[in-house]
Amino acid sequence: MINLNELCCFLVKAKQSTYASGDESIKIKEEDGSTTLVFEDDNFKYHDNYFGGEPYGGREVVFYQGAPVYMMVYYGFVAEEAGDINSVYSVLQKALSLPPKDHPYRGPLELVDGDYRYSNEYRGEVNNFSGQERIEYNGKTIYEARYIGGLVDQVR
Repeated sequence: MINLNELCCFLVKAKQSTYASGDESIKIKEEDGSTTLVFEDDNFKYHDNYFGGEPYGGREVVFYQGAPVYMMVYYGFVAEEAGDINSVYSVLQKALSLPPKDHPYRGPLELVDGDYRYSNEYRGEVNNFSGQERIEYNGKTIYEARYIGGLVDQVR
């Protein structure tokens, strides 16, 4: 069984080093039109593979010593009335750079950035969880995403 504390620490590093880091991360454009972000540290390897644009969807997989141990799937969109999509995704990147150390699924419970407010509600622990994140602009929801995940392939 994977050490959950080590997994959470790795997830924080991986998330801060990929999408949340902006253009600094390693991006692989796949033949199917998706993009994969990759991060490796010691015995861990992280793949974040997504489609989109707007809306978007994807999955994260963590491998430990070459075997899959964790995955999360997600789907999100910006509302048509949001206006500047780049500003919305800029707030999302800031939020995703601050994953909670004990629940590193997406961003923090709350982040306020000017007139934007990011919020994240989740249930469960890293072995089995689900949640939803939102971004509001002046109190109106303009972005939503849902996610679900947990450990995989632990019985051997």
